[in-house]
Amino acid sequence: MTSVGFHASHEQLPPGRLLDAVKRAEEAGFGAAMCSDHLEPWSVRQGQSGYAWSWLGAALEATSFSIGVVTAPGQRYHPAVAAQKIATLAEMYPGRFWAALGSGEALNEHVTGDPWPAKDDRDARLVEAVDVMRRLLAGEEVTANGRIRVDRARVWSLPVVPAPLLAAAVSADTARAAAGWAEGVITVDQPRDALREFIDAYRGAGGRGPVGVQVHLSWARTDGEALAIAHDQWRQGLVPAHLSWELDRPEDFDARTADATPEEVAATLLVSADPARHLAHLARIAELGVDRIYLHHVGTEQEAFIDTFGERVVPDLEAVSA
Repeated sequence: MTSVGFHASHEQLPPGRLLDAVKRAEEAGFGAAMCSDHLEPWSVRQGQSGYAWSWLGAALEATSFSIGVVTAPGQRYHPAVAAQKIATLAEMYPGRFWAALGSGEALNEHVTGDPWPAKDDRDARLVEAVDVMRRLLAGEEVTANGRIRVDRARVWSLPVVPAPLLAAAVSADTARAAAGWAEGVITVDQPRDALREFIDAYRGAGGRGPVGVQVHLSWARTDGEALAIAHDQWRQGLVPAHLSWELDRPEDFDARTADATPEEVAATLLVSADPARHLAHLARIAELGVDRIYLHHVGTEQEAFIDTFGERVVPDLEAVSA
């Protein structure tokens, strides 16, 4: 059975409203939730970016389902600090918290003032960060002197069962490389052939654990309203992944997409007022062998989306065998 979760978008809602939304999602029948760990939003129009780790504690306390986060250890967060945060949440909420680790985006990491490394260097840094974090989460005292420098670090408050560390990846090559260390993988919705290639690359390289897909969508009472929401809130979907990792200000994303038409934006995600169209698209994703699907309605008003999809999409989608 495919697990259907709610994506909580810190970039678009204040933390208090987002907490209300995740509680409502559980009540409506969503089986899990996730969020991303951003310092800045993708667009000035989005206008929010709460601190994910403070919010996660509140959200886990206010709900009873699984909640995870996509985060990037290595620059904004030292891996020892990241390991301590993960251990604390896993100890307080056993079996309910996971973290997906990626190499990050300049948008969130440039604030340290350190140079933004090339992608190969970021990937190598992530591997070192994961090694440090795993050793810390196993109770070791860790010293390291590579890309990641650590001096006799130890995490003292450890959970009985460690939180799973998944990989956050977009390309098949990154999924293949992550298979050696990840306990699962999460990606974003892609064309069907690309998504199949991604899954095959991860599984073919020995990747274990769940495969998750975050799906951006726009829903409203009318197609026109759904299109207007997508055009206002999710134009950065037109920025190619390799470039989105390098732009370091929301204003840069806005400038890159200033002339985007609604129709161009609609080509990057499903825009429809018909829940059945969304269900059909999501079912095709589940049929590829996806274990978890997290739904992100790109609008800032979440209540009607949660209620409608909780009634008309989630139950049928959960019934699709992964």
